[in-house]
Amino acid sequence: MDDPAAADPQQHPDYPQHWEADILLRDGGTARIRPITPADAGRLVEFYEQVSDQSKYFRFFAPYPRLSDRDVRRFTHHDFVNRVGLAVVIRDHIIATVRYDRIDAEGRPSETGTDAEVAFLVQDAHQGRGVASALLEHIAAVAQERGIRRFQAEVLPENRKMVKVFTDAGYTQRRSFADGVVHLEFDLEQTERSLAVMRAREHRAEARSVQRLLTPRSVAVVGVSRNPQTVGRAILRDLLGSAPAGYPVHAVNRNAPPGTELDGVPVHRSIPDIPGPVDLAVIAVPEDAVPAAVAECGAHGVQGLVVVTAGYAETGPEGRDRQRALVRQARAAGMRVIGPNAFGLINTDPESPLNASLAPRLPGRGGFGIFCQSGAIGVALLEAAHRRGLGVSSFASVGNRADVSGNDFLQYWAEDEATQVVLLYLESFGNPRKFTRIARRLAAAKPIVVVKGARHTGSLPPGHAVPATATGLRDATVDALFEQAGVIRVATITELYDTGELLALQPLPAGDRVAVVGNSDSLGLLTYDALLGAGLRPRTPVDLTTAATGENFRIALDVALADPAVDAVIAVAIPPIGTSAHAFMGGRLTGDDDPAMGSDDPEIAAGLLEAGLRAKEVGKPLLLAHLALTDLPARLRPGGIPGYAAPERAVHALAHAVHYAQWRRRTAEAEETARVPDLDRIDEPGARALVAAALSTRAALRPAPTTTLDRGTLRRSLTTRTQPGGARITLPDAGARELLARYGIDVSPTLPAPDEETAVSAAASLGYPVALKATAPHLRHRPDLGSVRLDLTGEAGLRRAHRELDALLGGAAQAELVVQRMAPRGVDTVIGATVDPAVGAILSFGLAGAPAELLGDTAHRLVPATDQDVAGLIREVRAAPLLFGWRGAEAVDTGALEELLLRVSQLVDDVPEIASVDLEPVVVAPHGLAILGARVRVAPLPVRSDLGPRAMSTL
Repeated sequence: MDDPAAADPQQHPDYPQHWEADILLRDGGTARIRPITPADAGRLVEFYEQVSDQSKYFRFFAPYPRLSDRDVRRFTHHDFVNRVGLAVVIRDHIIATVRYDRIDAEGRPSETGTDAEVAFLVQDAHQGRGVASALLEHIAAVAQERGIRRFQAEVLPENRKMVKVFTDAGYTQRRSFADGVVHLEFDLEQTERSLAVMRAREHRAEARSVQRLLTPRSVAVVGVSRNPQTVGRAILRDLLGSAPAGYPVHAVNRNAPPGTELDGVPVHRSIPDIPGPVDLAVIAVPEDAVPAAVAECGAHGVQGLVVVTAGYAETGPEGRDRQRALVRQARAAGMRVIGPNAFGLINTDPESPLNASLAPRLPGRGGFGIFCQSGAIGVALLEAAHRRGLGVSSFASVGNRADVSGNDFLQYWAEDEATQVVLLYLESFGNPRKFTRIARRLAAAKPIVVVKGARHTGSLPPGHAVPATATGLRDATVDALFEQAGVIRVATITELYDTGELLALQPLPAGDRVAVVGNSDSLGLLTYDALLGAGLRPRTPVDLTTAATGENFRIALDVALADPAVDAVIAVAIPPIGTSAHAFMGGRLTGDDDPAMGSDDPEIAAGLLEAGLRAKEVGKPLLLAHLALTDLPARLRPGGIPGYAAPERAVHALAHAVHYAQWRRRTAEAEETARVPDLDRIDEPGARALVAAALSTRAALRPAPTTTLDRGTLRRSLTTRTQPGGARITLPDAGARELLARYGIDVSPTLPAPDEETAVSAAASLGYPVALKATAPHLRHRPDLGSVRLDLTGEAGLRRAHRELDALLGGAAQAELVVQRMAPRGVDTVIGATVDPAVGAILSFGLAGAPAELLGDTAHRLVPATDQDVAGLIREVRAAPLLFGWRGAEAVDTGALEELLLRVSQLVDDVPEIASVDLEPVVVAPHGLAILGARVRVAPLPVRSDLGPRAMSTL
């Protein structure tokens, strides 16, 4: 691991520890980026000795065989402001460096300039791994933090690799050529293209890292014992059972006598004793022996670890420290980690089968990619797939999920042609914002079905390496994440497979119109009712009677499938009932003349299979809901027709498919038509200046001075004057109104009314009619306590109301009475935006009062919201009909409401230091709206965000 002296803030007081980051390289390997310090002198000399003469020439424009002592000092001593150097380190060896030096407009060293010269050097053995691209992202972020807005670089024309690094990065740049040198200048402000480039590189690296884990060329099990009941021995047997003949599987036990064999495999005393490379190691030794095993693996060039050993963060703080040390040790050696406390990893690809898990057999090959955070749930998922006859493409149960996460597997499954449907069991999010971004892209092509555990407690499962902000996500927020990302959320493992099976076997429905055809009128009606309850549009069930034959089923289903007014068909079936007496025994409907009659009906199966062919031709889903025909689904499996043992299960699966198909259509349409409109009255620099002033003083917001500061200057001002992740500050009412006004959000003014005379003067200033209301925190938005008087049309009424509230609420001063001009009559609504560093900004909408507060009738969208997002937001709440003329009332101005939502969205997106905005109530009238109350909180930015340079999860 790295020498502690190289990165010890105690020895280097100015050392910026938050610049350190683990990164994934293009080939899926890991490395660490960190600032260079004087303790790196020896490493730097060693690094330079392994750089080719040509690379040295490209760096210094002249032969430069070795570094002088003066060079070493210059390249290792930095002030971390005007001169900064970063190194990429693997196994405690530097493999690449980058350095910037601040310059002025004339190109001379400076302490105040906003430009800097930048230069890179990468060892030849590591060129082509994306090292320089990752370094550029990180040094650019560091430079922006230190007030630098533009990089300059000079590159020899022959150094095409370095020129490509700069030109491919996506920054706004200028190029010139003089004196045989290419001169490049590029702005460091992120562009849409640079962000897209960064995320594409992230996607490739993470997908490749998972691919390396799933397709190792050789595997070693560390901790194999003579005892056949031990974990290590079980995994060895499972590996051998899945591996093709001749595949290199190795066993390791440090106490094994020479010549020992177990299950036909020679047992080595250590990883270095294994001849040839090892790509994947399964660690199954006691916790105290893990560090030594990991060190051996790193020294031998192992690419990935599956750590099944327990005793880490799930055991408490000391275990969490051991877990962090484990991941740091592995990443420093270029390895990724599944686990610890993992169940294991499975790949069913016939060309590279792998069962590095505790599962006793390899699942059948199929289209399901499965990820879970629990070994017990992993067993249940594999067992359910086997019982239903469903195949798996790959499977991971990652335990404490300290390194490799669900996000990594989503990146891989987006590229994996064998994976058709993704099934997830999640208990926590490591990076919810990133999950949403990746899942949204994947869900546009492949369904993602999720069971989310701990939905009511919001608790953090023991051992999961998750930021604190991601542990307490409200369930409504999780729903918003899933909804906007196109993720299908289900409640149970059964529903997970019910839905996944339909999505894997049948086409997506074109709409929500459903035909029901079957041989039971009662079962058809139950299905009809369930469809209505799920928000679908069923047609009147077609009852074929209990005497229906397979041919009757085929004909009726063909008619339903051919109907252009039908988007999906559910066949309902019970065993045919004849005239003889029957009894229900042992879970089956049986008769004396045919004991097996109740469990199957080959004739109905044949009719359904023929109809299934027709369904595929017309592109409509066909599914079966049955009672007592327990063996019938197996007959339908070759035809890809899913069968469900209850109508509710079939309907729930179909409803999920309908809603997912609608999301895909909306998303495709939104890519063409949805937009974030250009709004007038937007003053972003002014808003940033107001927030900067509030964070500087950590007190009341002062009036904003006239300013011409540009966006970059203001961002730097905020960075240098605040500490990342500080406490939230609630702006005073006047400050909140001023800030909101910078984005065209006008809050109705209020004037204090501590006594009658002041109240009368305030009303005269505002104009009658007015309202008198209490604004003390314990009385705000509580009209049920009698704290509001409305429609006061004159002085006499206002004085009487003031005396009443003064007596009722214990004094006007304590109640903080204010006077406000009456708003037009309309519907009271609530608009909010809350920013969580883990999730980003969430825009919320609901109707004021009981609908939102008591019933939780609130809808959410991620920011930035488009015009289509906000239109859907106000229509999603169950009380939405009140906005559109319910029971003959006049419809309100939803256009003005949508514009207000867009303004709030843009405000919190443009000014990320705004932690929350609450507008309540917002009275929406038939023409226009009025905002009667507003509260704004601000907070310093966190150190990193999803827009920052690529980095692996922090520990």
